[in-house]
Amino acid sequence: MSMLDDSAATGSTDIQRFNGLPADELRPRLLRCVAVPRWANTLVDNRPYADVADLLGAADQLTTGLSDDEVLLALADHPKIGQRTNSAWSKSEQSGVDDRDTELAQRLRDGNFAYEARFGHIYLVCATGRSGAEMLANLTERLANDPVTELGVVRAELGKIAALRLRRVVEDE
Repeated sequence: MSMLDDSAATGSTDIQRFNGLPADELRPRLLRCVAVPRWANTLVDNRPYADVADLLGAADQLTTGLSDDEVLLALADHPKIGQRTNSAWSKSEQSGVDDRDTELAQRLRDGNFAYEARFGHIYLVCATGRSGAEMLANLTERLANDPVTELGVVRAELGKIAALRLRRVVEDE
């Protein structure tokens, strides 16, 4: 058996385990991905999924269809970029922010403040694989968006984060 076959077999086992989890055990895990009950409940209720791609496609469709109020609800569960957090997932996702770079940390705080003043909610970006400087540049660029456009960008970023976190749930991290 090749490594590819072995990986596919593991993915199949992972999705079978995901599909077989009791709803009351799975729902809180999904709420850690996107803190919107309708999103989590629908993913639970629509099981079984054929494979991880099927699950991720369903999750993406749900995320795209979140109402503005649901997007804002989901934001309440996310720390600000550059903010210290106890969430292992958030720490890992924001690992590109160097706590020792005090100038960058201050610029992120200032940018977060300006963003929240402009849009009325926190700045959200899929931080995985991005440096603090890249996130600051993205934040600065997005300040030029109008509120409707920006909420669409936030929804898309939330979808990226959800997919990464959902993979962790499937892999049973």
